[in-house]
Amino acid sequence: MHADEATITAELVRRLVGEQFPAWADLPIGRVESSGTVNAIFRLGETMCVRLPRTKGGVKALLREQEWLPRLAPLLPVPAPELLGRGRPGDIFPWPWSVHGWLDGAHPAPDAAADIATDLAELVAAFRRVPLRDGPASYRGGTLANVDAATRAAIADLEADLDTALATALWDESVGAPAWDGPPSWAHSDLLPANLLVADGRLTGVLDFGTAGLGDPSCDLMPAWTVLSADARGTFREAVGVDDASWLRGRGWALSMALLGLPYYRESNPPFAAMCRRTIDAVLTDADG
Repeated sequence: MHADEATITAELVRRLVGEQFPAWADLPIGRVESSGTVNAIFRLGETMCVRLPRTKGGVKALLREQEWLPRLAPLLPVPAPELLGRGRPGDIFPWPWSVHGWLDGAHPAPDAAADIATDLAELVAAFRRVPLRDGPASYRGGTLANVDAATRAAIADLEADLDTALATALWDESVGAPAWDGPPSWAHSDLLPANLLVADGRLTGVLDFGTAGLGDPSCDLMPAWTVLSADARGTFREAVGVDDASWLRGRGWALSMALLGLPYYRESNPPFAAMCRRTIDAVLTDADG
């Protein structure tokens, strides 16, 4: 997926676990097929998984998750994977890695329904209520101006794939929305389908806390377009109870993420690229959102 990606195999994970967590050395290990872009994931026995950063650039997010996941998880309405072990860098793998508890569930299908919308709204609200004030800045907690140039370049590069005039108009609207004027608030910052689990039509888990932190929480409105159907989008907005400016900024984050991700992952990660394509279509067909 990335030019500087490490070679991570089941045999490597077996060696790492055997050296650092010998009590788990005899458990079966198998790669988990995932559209995740930062970590490689392996099942460890029936109740655990191992997550390893694919590149050096993913180390910061993994360390953030190790520090903050144990403090955030008890404050959320759905389970998050328990941190069970902190792997050390060494000769055979140069970066830290993690062992987590395994959570059962499936990722939400495209155009998820209204029940998920309500659950997602409760999750977003719970992040906003987190009282911890000493956290890092969230990955998407700044202003859209930070990604303005890259997003406009992506629109130009995708001329053959989308209505660039409409995309530009919607982006202009989001970038021009009034800035967040409240205190910094917690956000997960990456509520994409691959980071959510569902079962029996309800949200059952949230994954990957490497982007979580404080800032403008509008980025956590992204699942309105990355996860939900048009009908469920309205349910989500009403349940979250955000103002028009926050909604526009959230839409901007969803659009920017998808515009940047589609060309980068088109060949190397087709499921992620397909999610980006659906998100772009959702934003462009929901121009009145």
